[in-house]
Amino acid sequence: MARIKNIELPGEKHTCIGLTEIYGIGRSLAKTICNDAKVDPSKKVKDLTEDEISALRKEIDKYSVEGDLRRDVQMNIKNKMEINCYQGVRHKKGLPVRGQRTNRNAKTRKGKGKVVANKKKVGK
Repeated sequence: MARIKNIELPGEKHTCIGLTEIYGIGRSLAKTICNDAKVDPSKKVKDLTEDEISALRKEIDKYSVEGDLRRDVQMNIKNKMEINCYQGVRHKKGLPVRGQRTNRNAKTRKGKGKVVANKKKVGK
């Protein structure tokens, strides 16, 4: 199995699909990387030679992926929270950031429903 950026690429998948396991690489970027590295995108990961794997590594090093990209995204979020822009406030409150509705469909951001205590009625 090929190991790139400390990620084990799945051996049974095609190269362009296997590269998408790396955070920050999608389908189109994976195809671009394969073409620039002169590696057949339809070749299985387990069939890659060491030269092809090293060519892929060199090509991937040109892009911000994995740890660097995660750090950049987190820093951007923290910056927005510090300057109290709208998106930063939404991040702080744990609400959807990009204009989605919240009254019926925000379970992913808001979490499970919170129970509101009922007042007991005075018995007669």
